[in-house]
Amino acid sequence: MVTKVVMPKLSLTMRSGSVGKWYKREGERVEKGEPIVEIISEKATYDLETPASGVLRKILVGEGEEALVDAVLAIITAPDEQLSEAEIKVLTEAPKEVSEEVKGRILASPAAKRLAREYGIDLSFVRRTGPEGRIVEEDVRRFIEESRGIMPKVKEIIPLSGYRKTTAERVSASFRTVPHSTVMTSVDFSEAAKLREKLQVSYTAIIVAAVARALTENSIINSTLEGDKIKVFEDVNVGVAVATEHGLVVPVIHNADKKSLKEIDAVLKDLTEKARDGRLKKEELSGGTFTVSNLGMFDVEFFTPIINPPEAAILGVGKIVEKPVAVGEKLEIKPFTTLSLSYDHRIVDGAPAAKFLQKIKHYLESPNFF
Repeated sequence: MVTKVVMPKLSLTMRSGSVGKWYKREGERVEKGEPIVEIISEKATYDLETPASGVLRKILVGEGEEALVDAVLAIITAPDEQLSEAEIKVLTEAPKEVSEEVKGRILASPAAKRLAREYGIDLSFVRRTGPEGRIVEEDVRRFIEESRGIMPKVKEIIPLSGYRKTTAERVSASFRTVPHSTVMTSVDFSEAAKLREKLQVSYTAIIVAAVARALTENSIINSTLEGDKIKVFEDVNVGVAVATEHGLVVPVIHNADKKSLKEIDAVLKDLTEKARDGRLKKEELSGGTFTVSNLGMFDVEFFTPIINPPEAAILGVGKIVEKPVAVGEKLEIKPFTTLSLSYDHRIVDGAPAAKFLQKIKHYLESPNFF
């Protein structure tokens, strides 16, 4: 019996993923439920389990290569079962979108591609003289010679794949489809600083707790737009952007409004560690209804965050800065931070967005909030 190993759909917005590492080689025995391949998608790594026991007969997508959701990555058969190349071709018929992409690819010889990668050259700009419109090595060398003195020397080429490609696609889609607007406010972090010291929790955990409570009182922010309908979520699942060596990851704290501050802090620490080690599970990356992005630790005072689709808004948090403040007739130095709320103007108007941000500010400045 033939079983296909396919690219999983790990989120509502996922269109493709990359193969990180195959844990088995062709011809090796595999057991149902054991990890068979590492998938890089949605800014995290995910070990795909073997769908059936048997023999890994054919790997169709190699390490470092990308494939659309539902594309066949490999074929598993019974130990004594053989498949011809023709049968494999039928079983792995590419989705229509892949076929269209293949048609648009630039034909080039391996030597030409290698030279283009070395010099960071986009082959779409190279004049083709090879058979059937193919780019040959000499075409690339000619392009390099003609561009000498114009093109800067390339130090390194970083493929736009895996985490980086997912981030690029999501950011582009967000700006193309979502009309962004941003409101900002300054928050006195004096009480938050005391709470952090008292309970030994992170500032981000305190912010997530304040956001979760504010979302329960401003439910329109906790929503998404589907077609011509606004879907307001009952669950309050707060995603937190985490910087890793592969790019930004957004693990999700589910039902954050029902967790204590200490619980939020513990979950956040666990998710952050997993994110940096590339060990996040599918459910820990899915279901977010709102995102918090804290860049304060990078000395960023304020910024305009980009909405994480399909959510309606995102909160940007800047660094804590000591500022002089007039208290009665005295001048005191207090810690302040700037909060920036970017929101989808199709769903949320300025006044509701401002009220939501005002509520977060109120909770962060209130000694009795927690």
